[in-house]
Amino acid sequence: MSIYEVLEMARYLFNLLGLVICLIGLTLAKHSRRKVLGYGIAVLGFLIAVSPMLVQLFGLVSPPPPHTMPQ
Repeated sequence: MSIYEVLEMARYLFNLLGLVICLIGLTLAKHSRRKVLGYGIAVLGFLIAVSPMLVQLFGLVSPPPPHTMPQ
């Protein structure tokens, strides 16, 4: 199994985990004393959610050639 296939399978996990962390951060940001911490956690959650796409965008993981993909 290639790293690309593992990344494709883990994409849903990263999206759900990032969404939950982002919502926790935004909930914390509602309180005036924890506004900066909440926004920081929300940004961290967003980065976790988009990390599979960013890894491919920056070229750290390239997709396999088209003839090796199962049909």
